[in-house]
Amino acid sequence: MPEILDRARTQVLDGGVGLDEAGALEILRLPDEHLSAALQLAHEVRMRWCGPEVEVEGIVSLKTGGCPEDCHFCSQSGLFASPVRSVWLDIPSLVEAAKQTAATGATEFCIVAAVRGPDARLMKQMREGVAAIREAVDIQVAASLGMLTKDQVDELVDMGVHRYNHNLETCRSYFPNVVTTHSWEERWETLTMVRASGMEVCCGGILGLGESVEQRAEFAAQLAELDPHEVPLNFLNPRPGTPLGDRPVVGARDALRAIAAFRLAMPRTILRYAGGREITLGDLGTRDGLLGGINAVIVGNYLTTLGRPATDDLALLDDLKMPVKALSQTL
Repeated sequence: MPEILDRARTQVLDGGVGLDEAGALEILRLPDEHLSAALQLAHEVRMRWCGPEVEVEGIVSLKTGGCPEDCHFCSQSGLFASPVRSVWLDIPSLVEAAKQTAATGATEFCIVAAVRGPDARLMKQMREGVAAIREAVDIQVAASLGMLTKDQVDELVDMGVHRYNHNLETCRSYFPNVVTTHSWEERWETLTMVRASGMEVCCGGILGLGESVEQRAEFAAQLAELDPHEVPLNFLNPRPGTPLGDRPVVGARDALRAIAAFRLAMPRTILRYAGGREITLGDLGTRDGLLGGINAVIVGNYLTTLGRPATDDLALLDDLKMPVKALSQTL
């Protein structure tokens, strides 16, 4: 058994202290023959420090496309020749999406907008939308609206938004290769304000953007420093017309190694399956990840790509005897 797994068992499983960057890198470099052992340990860590519950979430795009930023992986950028066009969702459609999400058993509904940051129109739409959702259905509302000002943070708190998503996307050293219209530090500033406001912090990123294994370990350590309530883990699903449209998909074993490494770096965090898992892992790999540290799932479709049917994920959770629950109430 590799020494890093023995060390992680003592430090992370027994002590609840996550691996540092060097430790995460050792997990990411484990040979295939030790991958099962790493996933088993990550699962034990998840069960010890988070429990068996899985948080299920649905997401909907309030404003799709036409974003002024140049995130190289994103088909919603207005700067690339992708097929996505700018569309706004009306309030009745937003409420209906929240109802459909709740009907799947999900406890979390995230409203997303493709913007650098919200303007007055978007904040008004959010206020009206959140109020209508809260009146119509019992579900927790989260938001992802780009970079915020302090006043906007306070306004979202006042609306009753309980969690804010703002992904760092990748590690600090690699970020300029992926985005040039804003900085990693600007994203970090928004996340710091969100945490100070009392809203829960949701922050993750995308693997497979061209980063090195060393930079994946750097990213895991930087997320651990932020200590978010939730980390959505995406795997690049290359989008036509974007600068990363011809990138290869992350290999399944590398994806599973990353799941184990991120869990062992953040033993108490909600680690959520997000975009790209279907093409990276497929059905069998999805099961392996749920038995390797994942304890939350986005069900249904994503913002511009198709996901697995919600019924498939819920059936898998039932088969694995993992109850659906709002984890933020128990962690």
